[in-house]
Amino acid sequence: MYIPDKTIERLSQYRRNLLICLSNGKDFIFSHEIAQLLHITPVQVRRDIMLIGYNGTLRRGYDVKELVELIGKIIDTETGQNVCIMGLGNLGKAILKYFGGKRPKLRIVAAFDVNTEKTGKLYAGVPVYHIEELENRVKEHNISIGIITVPLDKAVESAEYLVKAGISGILNFTSKSLNLPGHVYLEEYDMITSLEKVAYHTKKNLQYHE
Repeated sequence: MYIPDKTIERLSQYRRNLLICLSNGKDFIFSHEIAQLLHITPVQVRRDIMLIGYNGTLRRGYDVKELVELIGKIIDTETGQNVCIMGLGNLGKAILKYFGGKRPKLRIVAAFDVNTEKTGKLYAGVPVYHIEELENRVKEHNISIGIITVPLDKAVESAEYLVKAGISGILNFTSKSLNLPGHVYLEEYDMITSLEKVAYHTKKNLQYHE
């Protein structure tokens, strides 16, 4: 089943919000309720959920637990995947602290840095290795995903290291655009672009209220 990237993003957001609903004792939910949580239309929610082959009922809506489990089957692998972080600066540390334990099927199991004052230690329960150990540790820990949080001028080099080590997917947090082989999936998150998008919409709102 082919699912567009934007739909995968929304499915992840659905699951995150549905898990909160479950923890609050809500067992069933309607499409318009999900839409309100994500600030999208009920039509979009229904399209996404129909795409993955799930249907609710007119009287009760969607079974929250069943929908969470189905989204998990689509997004996750059965055994889960291991992740590493390239660069243990402020951003790398923040990601380690934030992400720890939030998704059992996605585990950050290693971090890599060139600073020997950081290596050979644990940070947030995760071992920190020198970059020279990357290839061996990727194989040892069966790591398939790399997160790049290094300084801008080290982004390309870090990506090359990851590809050579056998990584299948990369999340790039630097503003440096990367050119990777076709077999490696790349997701690039540019904070400046995201902030400028917010600024554009804020500008429109300010003009409207003038």
